[in-house]
Amino acid sequence: MIDVDRLGVAYGDFHAVKDLSFQVERGELYALLGTNGAGKTSTLEVVEGHRRATSGSVRVLGSAPTDRRAVRPRTGIMLQESGFAPDLTVVETVRLIGRLSGREDSAERVLGLVDLPHKAETRVAQLSGGEKRRLDFATAVYGRPELIFLDEPTTGLDIQSRDALWDTVQQLRDDGATVVLTTHYLEEAQQRADRIGLMHGGTLRRQGTVADLTRSLPASIRFSLPPDAPTPPRQAAPLGDRSWAIETFELQRDLKHLLDWAAAGDVALEGLSAAPTRLDDVFRAVGNEPADVAA
Repeated sequence: MIDVDRLGVAYGDFHAVKDLSFQVERGELYALLGTNGAGKTSTLEVVEGHRRATSGSVRVLGSAPTDRRAVRPRTGIMLQESGFAPDLTVVETVRLIGRLSGREDSAERVLGLVDLPHKAETRVAQLSGGEKRRLDFATAVYGRPELIFLDEPTTGLDIQSRDALWDTVQQLRDDGATVVLTTHYLEEAQQRADRIGLMHGGTLRRQGTVADLTRSLPASIRFSLPPDAPTPPRQAAPLGDRSWAIETFELQRDLKHLLDWAAAGDVALEGLSAAPTRLDDVFRAVGNEPADVAA
């Protein structure tokens, strides 16, 4: 669905994106995440056809993303801010975007998906921030596009609206849609994405499933010992103030080893916690890498 090959985006002497390559397969939900200034927005602007690449090539649905006639009718885009005309009503906005995109659908159907039928005749200027985000989503999924870009889709939404949005995304995926997601809510990417790409310093630093990414860092066991306790197993490292840590790629094995040691010596493990690696741990590790080091 998307093939990015050695993409470069430069603004004068500043290279925002450097030699970037990735693919998005049909039917998957691919999350493109990045630290501040990583080049994610510039990348998406090229893939969505809003900006031309400085170097490299991008193909979307088999065509150049700037080929509006070939790509636009098959693509839905939810930007962070769509800039709807404030004097148009909600239903007029949906119908206008539908005509501009070249897709056919019922405005009433998509407004029902986002719980906005009661706002159909309300002017956009009178909508709340959350209602405008739901309208953004409605225009993106109008006509059931094959490829959908969701840029920070749940920002400003309450929990019920978030759940409803993701239910609709799942329905679209069940019908064969491909989704590209960007979000600062890492738990959404961890729960929803089939694969994730992590950008930093204009390059792609990590890519894979959540399991692939989290396997790259050790899990963590933390505990404290009473003053008279013996020295814990040798893989434990002191943190000070009677606290210890075990960093491990074999969490279950090493946790059992620690518990067996504590049981054998009747040692209390105070404040014991054992946490598998999470996506935000990987994100922090990527953010700590030098920005000028290639992936």
